[in-house]
Amino acid sequence: MTKNTNTPEGYSVTQIALHWAVAVLVAAQYIFKDAISGAWEAIRAGEDYAFDPLILAHVVVGGLILAFVAWRLVLRLRRGAPLPPENEPAPLKALSHVAHWAFYAVLAAMSVTGLIAWFGDVTPAAQAHNVLKVVLLALVALHVLAVPFHRIVLKNNVMQRMIRPAH
Repeated sequence: MTKNTNTPEGYSVTQIALHWAVAVLVAAQYIFKDAISGAWEAIRAGEDYAFDPLILAHVVVGGLILAFVAWRLVLRLRRGAPLPPENEPAPLKALSHVAHWAFYAVLAAMSVTGLIAWFGDVTPAAQAHNVLKVVLLALVALHVLAVPFHRIVLKNNVMQRMIRPAH
């Protein structure tokens, strides 16, 4: 895989579509997690549980998130990502860089630990999955709060990069 040494002006249509697809899928995973959580608790208690399509959906969507994260990572390594806005202070640039890479790592780790827990019946993987859930929520909160911070405090429109693709 060759890395593109050029820094793009913005994200591509595919990068933007994958970003929003992952955002929607992650939100759905949180909203509809009760079915798989209940099934996991039943399994741990040695009880049967009734089939629920939301259980299957949670597993399939977790795998899809992993595939989309891998795709995004490949695109980022090949195409690159736009530089932070010029008026962003150096510590915030560093935090942004770390947070973006943390998203890739946490999303991938959540998917993998969830799959290992479910298909391998591995309790420590389920426990890691639950810890990562909290870490992901913190990253999402930081990410969402960065939008008004950029707009109101730094007075730039960094959000446009995830709405309007670069040509």
